[in-house]
Amino acid sequence: MPEQRTLERAREDLREGKAPSTAAGEFVREEMEHIRKGKHGARSTKQAIAIGLSKARRSGVPLKPPTSGKRKTQQSARRAYQVGQGKRKPRSRSAKRSRAVKRALKREPRSSASRRSLSRQARSASRRRRSRR
Repeated sequence: MPEQRTLERAREDLREGKAPSTAAGEFVREEMEHIRKGKHGARSTKQAIAIGLSKARRSGVPLKPPTSGKRKTQQSARRAYQVGQGKRKPRSRSAKRSRAVKRALKREPRSSASRRSLSRQARSASRRRRSRR
């Protein structure tokens, strides 16, 4: 569950008329904080961002699911979006699965939220966007 402060910041962004991706950025920021504090880790910076975006969608940020990329990712994003928009009931996850996910994330490295890896991710994403034009 996202922190109350993050939810309020995201709602404020949406009220001000900012893009859904800006509001979702608050959730990504929270995720990076969690990794830096050592609550859990992430295999890569991309995974950390994906966790944040998923939390944003489930919390009601109208961030549309991606139209390109892996089919599984699209399906997951679509479901999270529908849950957040109240068009679908959240799947009840078993306590066993929840613990397993938490333990798996705790084993992952914390370096995925470092300034260096975030910078590398931002630069490579920027390069991909440039080549699309």
